[in-house]
Amino acid sequence: MGVIMMVKVNDVMDTVKEIMEDSSLPKNIKSKLEEITNCLKSCSSKEVRLRADKCIHDLDEVSSDVNIQPFVRTQIWSLVSMLEALE
Repeated sequence: MGVIMMVKVNDVMDTVKEIMEDSSLPKNIKSKLEEITNCLKSCSSKEVRLRADKCIHDLDEVSSDVNIQPFVRTQIWSLVSMLEALE
């Protein structure tokens, strides 16, 4: 029996904000995280799944950037997991 994780858009946005506060984060990744925040802010409840899938795709690209610290990459993967669990 698995645990069902219910995630809200605000939880995802809070996590993005936390990641963006890291001063070692490259600017290109910060701008991509800002795009993700704006994308999620402006979506209706019917669009959440579609927007989350787009954000997951963007984060997948970001996580492969060689300029990010390993712990930031781990945070990004955690963010992807949260997006996959969005209700």
